[in-house]
Amino acid sequence: MKAIFKSTVPPLLVLLFSYAAFSKLFTITAFDEQLHNQAFPGWLADFLLYFLIPAELITAVLLCFKRTVIVGLLGSTLMLLAFTAYIVLVLAGYFSKSPCSCGGVLNGLGWKSHLIFNLVFTLLAITSLTIHLKQEVRDKE
Repeated sequence: MKAIFKSTVPPLLVLLFSYAAFSKLFTITAFDEQLHNQAFPGWLADFLLYFLIPAELITAVLLCFKRTVIVGLLGSTLMLLAFTAYIVLVLAGYFSKSPCSCGGVLNGLGWKSHLIFNLVFTLLAITSLTIHLKQEVRDKE
């Protein structure tokens, strides 16, 4: 089971983050509008516009190499946790408005479905990260 997680989760995350980055990049104007329609301040939307795409692409690349897979899994986990926390706040009614949960193929998902999707990928990333870290410790002994 551990071998399956080690060999399949990083490539799944590469697909997820590559798709997410390129769908944003190819529709950058729509992505910018979606960010500015969210419930956070404009300066944060501006920051995320320039931060998310490179972060997703760098994370995808880090996941491709044995020497950097742990850093990639950590980055994946942090980004997934951040977006999952945002979804939870939206669902809890924390924000004054609840804009679309837009995102390429996933734009057909509502917030609850998006939460489930993110929770699954977050758990996969955490599990894979744990397995990789334990293996690294064993390899150093």
